[in-house]
Amino acid sequence: MEDRRNFIKTSALATAAILTNLSKADAKEQKTGNRLTSVKPVVLSTWKFGIDANAEAWKTLANSGRALDAVEAGVKVIEGNMKERSVGLGGRPDRDGHVTLDACIMDEFANIGSVACIEHIKHPISVARAVMEKTPHVMLVGEGALQFALSQGFTKEKGVVEESQKDWKEWLKTSNYKPQANIENHDTIGMIAMDANGNFSGACTTSGLAYKMHGRVGDSPIIGAGLFVDNEVGAATATGHGEEVIRIAGCHLVVELMRQGKSPQQACEEAVARIVRITKNRGKNLKDIQVGFIAINQNGQHGAYCIQSGFNYAIYDGSGNNLVDSDYFMK
Repeated sequence: MEDRRNFIKTSALATAAILTNLSKADAKEQKTGNRLTSVKPVVLSTWKFGIDANAEAWKTLANSGRALDAVEAGVKVIEGNMKERSVGLGGRPDRDGHVTLDACIMDEFANIGSVACIEHIKHPISVARAVMEKTPHVMLVGEGALQFALSQGFTKEKGVVEESQKDWKEWLKTSNYKPQANIENHDTIGMIAMDANGNFSGACTTSGLAYKMHGRVGDSPIIGAGLFVDNEVGAATATGHGEEVIRIAGCHLVVELMRQGKSPQQACEEAVARIVRITKNRGKNLKDIQVGFIAINQNGQHGAYCIQSGFNYAIYDGSGNNLVDSDYFMK
């Protein structure tokens, strides 16, 4: 009988310890900006304009729609805003005066589509989806991507908008090329979502670095760099200086770290830490770059992290549509 009482007492103490540790872990996650979303669906997107993108995506998710449809609809809002200077045809031009667009999309079955360096198309994300669904390929670029888009009924829009033309002509006076961290001349709308069925999809679209070399492609249209989805694990997307994200296959890394058991927050932090180490090893100045990651796992737990302050992201779940300032490395 004494042994039984000791066993019950020991078990109770062990259970209490486990619950205490879980509470501490939950508190830590809350402190870093994470939360567990017990009710699906949920959608996250980068930067302040993610609020408007999320609102559109939520229309699909709230009606038990597919995450793929939600992310496409969400980022199209930003692509279609001609006043937005870092996404879509309203974006700033390259050094030759062209506005070239990059986008990719990925669904829960690992179907993928991408376009890069495409011009004159209002919604490159929809062309990327057409590549995914209607061709045997993954990526189309440049003139070939435009030809495909026109063959699928997309409309060829006029060239660079007037404001971008003015920006380019002003830039030509000095031709100084030095992208600045958190200045929205190189940012991206990246969106990841989990629908009511627990399935993930993601989309990423950008006009890329302002005054880049003509033909430059960043991380945004590259599956595994600017976006990655694994329905067994979760999803991640990135924003910022694309070359640094490509260098570590950033979003694939984040998802694989989650597969190994790390929380989305921990995974984003480790990916940023890797960029920091590589940047220092290459003798580059960390203050000159900004990269941010957002991620979500199957439990609805999300996280975000960036190199320096200034990056924020939007999350829409059962509690509403909220903008969150990301934690960061350089403090």
